[in-house]
Amino acid sequence: MAWLLSKRALLAGFMAGALAPAAGLAQDFPAKPITMIVPFTAGGAGDILARTLSQHLEPKWGRGFVVENRVGAGGVVGAVATAKAPADGYTLMIAPSSTMAVNVSLYKSLPYNPAADFIPLAIPARTPFVLVVNPSLPVKSVAELIAYAKAQPNPLFYATAGPGVPHHLFAELLKSMAGFNMQPVAYKGSAPALNDVIAGHVPLMFVDLGPAIGQIQGGQVRALGVSTAARLASLPDVPPINDTLPGFDVASWQMVAAPAGTPPAIVEKLHRDLAAVMSDPATQAQIEKAGMLPVPSPSLPELQAFVKTEIARWTDVVRKAGIEGTQ
Repeated sequence: MAWLLSKRALLAGFMAGALAPAAGLAQDFPAKPITMIVPFTAGGAGDILARTLSQHLEPKWGRGFVVENRVGAGGVVGAVATAKAPADGYTLMIAPSSTMAVNVSLYKSLPYNPAADFIPLAIPARTPFVLVVNPSLPVKSVAELIAYAKAQPNPLFYATAGPGVPHHLFAELLKSMAGFNMQPVAYKGSAPALNDVIAGHVPLMFVDLGPAIGQIQGGQVRALGVSTAARLASLPDVPPINDTLPGFDVASWQMVAAPAGTPPAIVEKLHRDLAAVMSDPATQAQIEKAGMLPVPSPSLPELQAFVKTEIARWTDVVRKAGIEGTQ
């Protein structure tokens, strides 16, 4: 019996010793600079968000941030780099909806699994889109566009910043829900796509608010509707598409994620501190100024469920668009 008690005491001591480093690691975290990987180019929504968050987290943690743009293959390069990074909390990713949801069905063979290779920490922002048309198109509302498109002998063309991006999928969702035909014209980015809509080479497109608001206010393009179910403060006179097509409520979202296997205590700290920063009115004002919408922080289990739901949702849209496995 004494031997058994001593063995139990030894085991208890071993467990306490094993847990102590993990607890100490979380308490001391971060002890060095953190790298935030952005899978897309500098100046985009993810890059702006990464720099905004780092600006507010640096004084909170007393550590610097390195924003690293790992560009390539529609976000795949940055996602793989994050998934393969040490799971210690010192490498995070600002992951858009395309990286965390759309790519699953868009790519024939995706070298990462969004639901298994990452731990979602927060969704700091959503990016609303606007349906815009060239002013020469004889429509002034979404209902008029639908009627006009259905009356044409040939499908309308719409501009997109590439396959599988929100500009593309939001238009495909509109086409599917409204029951009319449109064909995409792909560009290398939203700026050249919007320029061709302004020039009248392509009649319409979905575009994120940031790059388009000046052209909308200047009358170079006409805004028919916003992609979110609620009106936008910056475009109060533009109704939601949802008013015409109930259930149309979409936006690109940006997620902060860590590699799978990151210690739970560090995950909790990251989640808690990101939520605190995102509740700061100064942070929210910066995000809104960049054309995004701040998002109240869901719980960690809700974030994990959200990723799975979004994968299923956009897989359906990608299939209906006929672009499944095309990349």
